Amino acid sequence: MSHKSNGRLEALLRSGAFVMTAETSPPDAAAQSAVMERAGCLKGLADAVNVTDGAGAKAHMSAFACAAVLAQHGVEPVLQFTVRDRNRLALQGDLIGAATFGIPNILCLHGDDPKSGDQPETQAVYDIDSRSLMATAHRLREQGTLPSGRAVSPPPRLFIGAADAPHEPKPGWKPEALKGKIEAGADFIQTQYCFDLALLRRYLARLRDHGLLERLFVIVGIGPIASAKSARWMNENLFGVNIPEGIVARLESASDPRAEGRKICVELLQELAEIEGVAGAHLMAPRQEETIAEAIAECGLLKNRRAA
Repeated sequence: MSHKSNGRLEALLRSGAFVMTAETSPPDAAAQSAVMERAGCLKGLADAVNVTDGAGAKAHMSAFACAAVLAQHGVEPVLQFTVRDRNRLALQGDLIGAATFGIPNILCLHGDDPKSGDQPETQAVYDIDSRSLMATAHRLREQGTLPSGRAVSPPPRLFIGAADAPHEPKPGWKPEALKGKIEAGADFIQTQYCFDLALLRRYLARLRDHGLLERLFVIVGIGPIASAKSARWMNENLFGVNIPEGIVARLESASDPRAEGRKICVELLQELAEIEGVAGAHLMAPRQEETIAEAIAECGLLKNRRAA
């Protein structure tokens, strides 16, 4: 299969390596140094770092600018694009611009409702949906044309990502939404947090039954949980998240919950690397980039990769 981008993330996935991506959020600062102070610890550990785009419907340094800074400093970004804030013309301009700044990967998202943010009077745009954005990026890459038919030369060589949420596959359930994202142009997915690996195996089996695992790379979301209180909050407030009671109990009884959360994350990384159909792990924890870096270092998977 030919490579779509010049990125390391895609090259590793196509080589069969188990990848580990991380997430950072742009700072509230007009300084490149603030980006690297927060995310620099991930350099040489995470294979790529997602940059959130107005997460929680709040303004920060633009995701585009933050991703460009990471790329300049040798950290491969995955630039998240929400369709909430910009119309199709602005999004198309940023797709072309991203590739110009050495950003090889994008993740196409809907975006959080502005009413949940700190400026609830904000008008959402939603000129197109995330699937249309994927299709636009795919058309630009494969045909070198905008939706209008106008040529872009050279075209942006982007590796296109989509979001997904593993869940219990009920009898008769078919992964039509995910299939639609693949048909729109998605090369990989990064999922919502999934701490229940038995459920994940059942979900992947259904994707396999429908031939989807041969058509895209599945990167599963996990992360270090700081406390039992955090775990319960995630269960109650994050759509599609179910942290098993066993993990909550371990955090509850730990003398150092933060260290236990990191240990659980390391164990999950090691187990995910053994599950057929899982191409990698996506580590998320707001403002805990250093903890994520420690988990990646501790799990030993990078050493195993080098040894191979």
